[in-house]
Amino acid sequence: MRDSEPSTPPVLVAGGFFTGVWTRRFVVEYPGRVRLAGVHFKPWGISPFVDVVATELRDRCVPADAVWPRAADRIRDRLGGLSSPTETLRVVEEELRARLAETAPRGLDLVQHTGRRLETAHGTIPVGVLSDAAGVSGNHLAAQFKSHVGLTPKRMARIYRFARLILSVDALGPVDWPDLAHRCGYFDQAHFSKEFKDFTGHTPTGYLTLRRRLPAEKGFPPDDGPMPAE
Repeated sequence: MRDSEPSTPPVLVAGGFFTGVWTRRFVVEYPGRVRLAGVHFKPWGISPFVDVVATELRDRCVPADAVWPRAADRIRDRLGGLSSPTETLRVVEEELRARLAETAPRGLDLVQHTGRRLETAHGTIPVGVLSDAAGVSGNHLAAQFKSHVGLTPKRMARIYRFARLILSVDALGPVDWPDLAHRCGYFDQAHFSKEFKDFTGHTPTGYLTLRRRLPAEKGFPPDDGPMPAE
């Protein structure tokens, strides 16, 4: 896994791993043949399954044993003899059910509620509106998001907003970038250009050229957005 942050060395992962929410681009390189079984959580979804503050996983790839001690080898041994995806997912689900907290961690309900509002609005709701609607201070809301998501609601909104934009790009036809940016909540062209470069490493024109030269397989990126269903 290669981080776009120059000071961060590449991470070689052999076995299971956890990653938190990423706030910048990264690249995952796989060997020629790899069998991978995993779970894609909502930004706050991992909280009931791990005894780790979410900020410890943000922008990081962490070996599974650092989060679930002595679990990686046992899970891998169970998966090794299985052939069907259904059986594989059953093993993963059993592990998750065994580790699910009996009671929801404190503050998770607040994060789920406000997080879903951010997701539905594609990050366009001001954080002040969210905290007022929830009846809490902005600082309290930010603290709960850091604990369960790993970042503030403002930064999470930034990710949702860009995700909406990038998933709206149809590389097969002409793209009106100013119009698309405006529809996705960017009202400053310079700000939009900086956000685009931060998230993709390319200018909008360069990104479109790359998409056309290396078209993605059908169905990727996912048509229903960057986050999984409930």
